[in-house]
Amino acid sequence: MKRLRIPRWLYPGMHLKRWLLLVFVGITILGLGAAILLLDLYRRTNADQNALVYMLTGAGFDRPMRAALFGIAGAIITSLGVWGLMRSVVSPFVGRGDSVMEVLYTKRYLARGPRIVAIGGGTGLSTLLRGLKGYSGNITAVVAVADDGGSSGRLRAQLGIVPPGDIRNCIAALADAEPLMTQLMQYRFPAGSGLDDHAFGNLFIAAMTAVTGDFEEAVRESNRVLAVRGQVLPATSVPLNLSALLASGRHLIGQAAITHATEPIVQVAIEPADVRANPEALERILEAEMVVIGPGSLFSSVLPNLLITDIRDAIAAANGIRVYVCNVATQPGETNGFSAAAHLEALFDHVGDGLFDYVLLNRNSRARRPEGWLGQPVEVDDRRLEELPVVVVEEDLVDVANAHRHDPAKLAAALMRLQQEDHIEHPRQRRLRRSAVSVG
Repeated sequence: MKRLRIPRWLYPGMHLKRWLLLVFVGITILGLGAAILLLDLYRRTNADQNALVYMLTGAGFDRPMRAALFGIAGAIITSLGVWGLMRSVVSPFVGRGDSVMEVLYTKRYLARGPRIVAIGGGTGLSTLLRGLKGYSGNITAVVAVADDGGSSGRLRAQLGIVPPGDIRNCIAALADAEPLMTQLMQYRFPAGSGLDDHAFGNLFIAAMTAVTGDFEEAVRESNRVLAVRGQVLPATSVPLNLSALLASGRHLIGQAAITHATEPIVQVAIEPADVRANPEALERILEAEMVVIGPGSLFSSVLPNLLITDIRDAIAAANGIRVYVCNVATQPGETNGFSAAAHLEALFDHVGDGLFDYVLLNRNSRARRPEGWLGQPVEVDDRRLEELPVVVVEEDLVDVANAHRHDPAKLAAALMRLQQEDHIEHPRQRRLRRSAVSVG
């Protein structure tokens, strides 16, 4: 049986129903006035000599039938008028192929969605954003800026700007015109073009930086120009250098080198260590109803953000729930053999154990593994997890076609359920617990 869908203009918060009701009341009153006039005219005129009056007053039909006929005609005419009015008013803001109701839904309904901050980098963060933008227009992505490889690394070295690659991915994910915007922002120029392997989105952000004179302002203007649903912010305006201490005592310098580590990583650090965070990012974290950390490369995308002291302190002081989304698969070179508990323990070793209220884990291990895939599904080791100071939530989160990735829709739906359930059941206890920690 096909499920009945409620028209989006009936959703709460669209600010349409009240005006439609007012239009209906006004037309009804106008109709009553017209009826009085017609009845008076009918009484003064011989109906046989005036066919128009005869037709309008419905002579020959009983009163209920007349009321029904005029009611149906009035409803049709009113609906056409209101629809035409709406299209005339909204059409300048509707793109080709878009629905008027879709635009109103985006502007009204999503604008009332929860305030969400997503922190991370790489493809994991853009996957999360692609799902969340269907639930809220109040999304802020706080993006790592330690990339030193590929197109981003070359622009960083040549122009001295913050690496734009992860920011480009997030802008593409949150753009209203996605997937077309994704294709444009991710387009890479072919070899021999003079722009070999540069992504168009990286060049766009670099050019915007030159125009505005400031990287943070360039990203802010890119959000506006590209109609991003929410906003994307760099974690800091200073390019970060990432280093890692390996189990053998060796050091690796640079994010690109760390992602290809051939032995276990013991610790990572950022340089400069005392870098100041983006003030707007801190403000959004403190105001958020939910702060999501991850998914993404543990040592090269997630931790670089948390190692910024200002961001770590803001997360600790946030009033909203704080959720760590664990990867669905291990990452060769960074997290070989890591279980879910090992991911959390690595985070706790670097930033302490008071930053997360929940950890969201994948419980579906039956997804298809891509050919040549070297990673393994992240093991959910219940016994070790029970000893950690965080509430464990297991959901089916994986993309069934690719066991290496989260499914954006599944992940976003799980996070929204968690936020709503926590909002109903636990906010007072969470505030008391954090107050006790801050006092202590």
